[in-house]
Amino acid sequence: MNHTTRKWQAGGLSLLLAGLVLLTACGAGGAGTSQPGAADREVISQVSLLQGLTFGDYNGSVPVSRLKELGDTGIGTFDGLNGELIMLDGVVYRAAHDGSIEVVADEETVPFANVTFFDGDESLSLSGIDTVSALKEALDQKVLEAGSNRFYMVRVEGTFRAMEVRSELPQTEPYEPLADVLETDQTFFSYRDIEGTVVGLYCPAYMSDLNAVGWHFHFISDDKAAGGHVLDLSADTLEVRMDRTDGFSMTLPDNEMFNSFDLTVDQSDDIKKVETGED
Repeated sequence: MNHTTRKWQAGGLSLLLAGLVLLTACGAGGAGTSQPGAADREVISQVSLLQGLTFGDYNGSVPVSRLKELGDTGIGTFDGLNGELIMLDGVVYRAAHDGSIEVVADEETVPFANVTFFDGDESLSLSGIDTVSALKEALDQKVLEAGSNRFYMVRVEGTFRAMEVRSELPQTEPYEPLADVLETDQTFFSYRDIEGTVVGLYCPAYMSDLNAVGWHFHFISDDKAAGGHVLDLSADTLEVRMDRTDGFSMTLPDNEMFNSFDLTVDQSDDIKKVETGED
């Protein structure tokens, strides 16, 4: 499916995003670099808008092979909403609706994703994390210290006392809005004492028209047998690596469905429901 990369025009936001794309600073407080290609490692590459996915555009527009050229770590979904996407160490996995995990072929396509080349700018240990909200609060504190108007990709590793995840059944056209799909076609999985990695993305507040603000987490187990979109978790100790990323680039789909959306509509309630499962 054809796709094009365009600048997002949304009032003053376009100027801010244009500035973000030009930034090449590495890490929290890091200096810029003139090494060829190094700036590409400091970019969050996004396929489409979360708001487009929420409206129901599940048409894959970027192949997995291209996604791998844009990063080695990230999250997203697949054509037809066919499972949760977890990219880790350059490998793209699908957490399917039946709970299985598989490596995804390069020719499959994605309607929405966020990826980057992961460089651990800071490491920290967390203890006594009893809920996903507690994890977010601990990470928010580090974001405040490093700069809350930047992007962050994290890898959170450890043995989780509890891990609650979800995936979805593949959809067929005509596609329904995501909040409606999740009313009937979510599948839930609960794991105990499971070792694995949470891949998380933090988007700053000014991204509210392009993505979900704050944290979005996907999980994959070390044995690559379990994973999905994280709804809740708990752990005694966790090791966290954070990658502060100062650049942003977005590739928009070019299809009739996306082109017809009224993206001025406030979708904040639906996005909260999609992200957390809460009304």
